[in-house]
Amino acid sequence: MTPPTDSGVEPARRLPRLIATDLDGTLVGADCAVSRRSALVLSRVAAMGAVIVLVTGRPLRRLARIFAELGARYTAICANGSVVYDAIGDLPRSCRPLEPAQVREVCRRLRERGPHVVFAAEVGFGRLLHSPGWPVHSDDREVAFPVGLEALTGTQVLKLQARAPGLDSDSFNALVTDTVGDLVEATRPGYEGLVEMTRRGVTKGSALTVLASELDIRPEDALAFGDMPSDISMLRWAGRSVVVANAHPEARAAAHEITSSNVDDGVAVYLERLFDLPKRLG
Repeated sequence: MTPPTDSGVEPARRLPRLIATDLDGTLVGADCAVSRRSALVLSRVAAMGAVIVLVTGRPLRRLARIFAELGARYTAICANGSVVYDAIGDLPRSCRPLEPAQVREVCRRLRERGPHVVFAAEVGFGRLLHSPGWPVHSDDREVAFPVGLEALTGTQVLKLQARAPGLDSDSFNALVTDTVGDLVEATRPGYEGLVEMTRRGVTKGSALTVLASELDIRPEDALAFGDMPSDISMLRWAGRSVVVANAHPEARAAAHEITSSNVDDGVAVYLERLFDLPKRLG
């Protein structure tokens, strides 16, 4: 891969038919919100015919605020590829969960390597089951339920999360991949000692591959924005890929270009140049 540059947009290249963007750390900016500038730019680009796809590790239930800030309900790939949400029908388009037997085996192996590993599981489209002691996000408190490992592993899981005391995300991700990489796709969304797991073969990139094929859009006609290792599969899939300035080094290495940081509306900055839009709309 050619090292990423921040030299701006190549004017000779055709405009993308599909624009896929990660949310947290990429499109979501200051105050943990999507700015009005970013929302307006995406709206203008969508009006020009581009398909907008939100691609996130978040579960579907945590997109309501994002849709409100955007003023639109775009197609979304959630839980790192496990769920594709149909914005037009307002319902899940596809779902690829981990089966209970797989979840049990993953948890068993990880507990053997680290007895103090704690887990959380996104189940269905509205509940988070978690081990006692799991740090529950404020947005999840009404739907989070502490349970024993037997209950947590007794149902289909859209996304399995794990934390290990004393290990950072990169170190723990290496341990998880070595231990259960034959069963799951493991990635880290941040620097909080958290690793997220989906079914083997289920990634942001694989979900985009299927969705784009259904829309008759080729990878070379797609543009992807990201910031973390969880975004690498879609950055590599897209014909044009861009990371924000605050991106993880591994994400930078997978992308073609760099734009401004998420708090400086990096996605909007890049799209304004690419589509020749007025700056700072609104």
